[in-house]
Amino acid sequence: MTTELIAKTFQGLEPILAQELTELGATDIAIGRRMVTFSGDKEMMYRANFSLRTAIRVLKPIKHFKAKSADDVYEAVKAIDWTAYLSTDTTFAVDSVVFSPEFHHSKFVAYKVKDAIADQFRERTGQRPNVSVSNPDIQLHIHISDYDATLALDSSGESLHRRGYRQETVAAPLNEVLAAGIIMMTGWRGETDFLDPFCGSGTLCIEAALIARGMAPGIFRQHYAFEKWPDFDRDLFERVYNDDSNERDFLHHIYGRDNDPKAVGIATRNVKAAGLAKDITIEEKDFRMAGLSVNDDDSSHPLIITNPPYGERISSPDLLGLYKVIGQKLKREHSGGEAWVLSYREECFDEIGLKPSLKTPLYNGSLECELRKYVLFNGRLDEHRAAGGTVKTDAERRQMAEKRRFKKHRDDFKRSFDDDGFREQHEDNHRFNKFSKSDGFRGRRGDDFRGHRDDGGGKREGGFGKREGFGKREGGFGKKGHDYRAKGNDRAARQEARKRFFNSDDNHEED
Repeated sequence: MTTELIAKTFQGLEPILAQELTELGATDIAIGRRMVTFSGDKEMMYRANFSLRTAIRVLKPIKHFKAKSADDVYEAVKAIDWTAYLSTDTTFAVDSVVFSPEFHHSKFVAYKVKDAIADQFRERTGQRPNVSVSNPDIQLHIHISDYDATLALDSSGESLHRRGYRQETVAAPLNEVLAAGIIMMTGWRGETDFLDPFCGSGTLCIEAALIARGMAPGIFRQHYAFEKWPDFDRDLFERVYNDDSNERDFLHHIYGRDNDPKAVGIATRNVKAAGLAKDITIEEKDFRMAGLSVNDDDSSHPLIITNPPYGERISSPDLLGLYKVIGQKLKREHSGGEAWVLSYREECFDEIGLKPSLKTPLYNGSLECELRKYVLFNGRLDEHRAAGGTVKTDAERRQMAEKRRFKKHRDDFKRSFDDDGFREQHEDNHRFNKFSKSDGFRGRRGDDFRGHRDDGGGKREGGFGKREGFGKREGGFGKKGHDYRAKGNDRAARQEARKRFFNSDDNHEED
């Protein structure tokens, strides 16, 4: 049965997310503000969670209603038959996002939702469901914009940027969803080598390898919220998980470099945890000293995508001097190639000294950054154009025009930093509203309405049972006839099989 679904994302990535949904086969796709709505059945919901690279979470709306007061919220929520979703033996939590002149505290809205659900169960059964902050059976999400409210089931649980491969992080790591979105914006799908000369914990490199291989980003994910739903179809999700029809060979290589030995060590461990050590080489190299070529063929240029330090959360000695070197090396050593740079400060971009062919506004956490594309060529721009060369396509000209629309809504975005689009980019700040069972969901003096951090450290439930042995398949990448993914019901076994397949053969110690 087809139903309405919502995929949430970060501002600036909505068109990429819509493209992903189109490729998945979703229908009725419509782009909104930090979200894309679409239609699909249960399988589409499973695939969206498992396969979308630029989604934060996937929501299944229960009800749309008008909310001009707290009583409106309470009555609308209480009118829903909650026995279809909950019982007195299940637990739940509510996350809330509010942009409304009538509601000044999102936690208060969450409280009214929980109160309405509890009161309905009390009136019918004399009991109510309990609340679990860290590991609920059902997660609900209410969003209010002006007077329009949507109450939805959260089918994802943890933010989808938590892929499961990251073992450690450096300071201010690039969010996985943002990294994947940047790569997809470039149009790169593995046709050339790839280089990130400021790789940090290796997120851009790992996301690039997943894209090049056509591997779903949820391959290492341990749990989704929908696995606890009463109508969870284990066999259907197994088919989704084991569908490798989009996977392909990757004939090039990905290089990550950093001058920080600690970052290099962290990136190397993350790459191995993802089972991608054959595709990614992490090296300790100073950008100022190292060349931009990655192999002996000087005529072949890697695609460069990088997020150098920009003096906010990570600094660098002589920051402006570093950006001047970036521009010089791109001009001298990368002629005929293409580079994409994500940064924050205009003065940093000025020091690069090259004319970008495309500027895309993106938010990296709370920082209003830009992703700039540089097409490198010999000589002057007018000479390059006279020779028939181009630096900007018609599509890129249209996209640059969209920058004005982005600026028009910038103030609205800045006023809404309590939205989950901002909080989920800061994983340590992601939280659900905490209510104890004893408070009865009534706002008595002394009740604790403070947000509670969900660090993902709670014991996981659900999942799959044990599975036997390792299967074989045909047509996959890697060695013919060998499958890095064990068949059966144990997700951990499949992941361990992947690591052995990619990391142990041929003693690739250099990776």
